[in-house]
Amino acid sequence: MTAQIIDGKAISEKLLCEIAADVEKMVQDGMPRPGLAAVLVGENPASQQYVKMKRKTCEKNGLDSFGYELPKTATQAEVEGLVKELNADPKVNGILVQLPLPSHLDDEKILNSISIEKDVDGFHPINIGRLAQKGREPLFVPCTPDGCIYLIDQTGFQLIGANAVVLGRSNIVGMPVALLLVKRDATVTICHSRSKDLPGICRSADVLIAAVGKPEMVRADWIKPGAVVIDVGTNRVDDPTSEKGYRLAGDVAFNEAKEVAGWISPYPGGVGPMTITMLLRNTVRAAKIQAGKL
Repeated sequence: MTAQIIDGKAISEKLLCEIAADVEKMVQDGMPRPGLAAVLVGENPASQQYVKMKRKTCEKNGLDSFGYELPKTATQAEVEGLVKELNADPKVNGILVQLPLPSHLDDEKILNSISIEKDVDGFHPINIGRLAQKGREPLFVPCTPDGCIYLIDQTGFQLIGANAVVLGRSNIVGMPVALLLVKRDATVTICHSRSKDLPGICRSADVLIAAVGKPEMVRADWIKPGAVVIDVGTNRVDDPTSEKGYRLAGDVAFNEAKEVAGWISPYPGGVGPMTITMLLRNTVRAAKIQAGKL
C-alpha cells in the first residue's frame, strides 16, 4: 500500500486563487485592499527569508504589504510602540511580529500588545483562550495549525470520532492543533518527551500530526496502516554529500512512512506552503471584520 500524497503546494495555490478573487471583489465593492504589516527585529536570516516570502505572496495575490525592520538592539518599548502605531493605522488590517525575537525582548508582552482584531497570527491570549473553550470561537486561528486541519479536510477524512495523536506540545503548533482537533470532535492525545511508549501511542492514531522538531523521528512501524500523517517538522541534518553540507528533513521518515499511511504530507511541499496562505486568509478576514462586513 502506498499513501496518497497530500500536495500542500497545489492545495495552497488553489486557495490563494480564491483569496485573490475575494480581494478583487472587495476592491470592486469599494473596500480598500487588505493590508498586512510584518515586523522584523534583528537580522535572523531565516526570519528575513520568511518575511520576504510573506510580503511577496501578499503582493502577488492583491494584498498590500508593509515591512518594518528594527535592529536587534531595539528595546521593548520601541517594539511595543511600533505595534501600537500599527494598531492605529487603518491601512493595516493584520500585524505579524516575526518570531523568534531577540532574547532580551518579552515576546508574550509584544504579542499581547497587538489588537485582537489585527492578530492574524492567532497568538493573542484572548484568541487562544477562545480556541480552548467549548462554545467559543476565536477571531483568528494560528496559521500552521489551521493549515494542518485544512490539509486533512482535503483528503475527505472525517475527524468526528477519530483517534488523533499530536506529537509535540509547542505553543505555535502542537497545543493549538490539538485544540482544533478537539473542536472537530476527534479524540485527542498529546505526546511529548516524557510520554511512555511513543511508538505505541502513535500506532493508535487514525490521524498523526508530527510537530516535535526531531528529524525523521516517526518511522513506518509507528504508523497505523491507512492513517493520515501530517508532517510539520523542519529540521537541518548534516549531510557531507550535499553541496551545502546539510539537508532538510521533516519529523517523519517519509520514504518508509508512505508505504504504510493512507495519506501523508511530504516535506517540503506539505504544511509549509499552507502557513503563508492561511496568514493571507486571516488578513482578508481581518479587513472584513474591521469594515463591519463580518
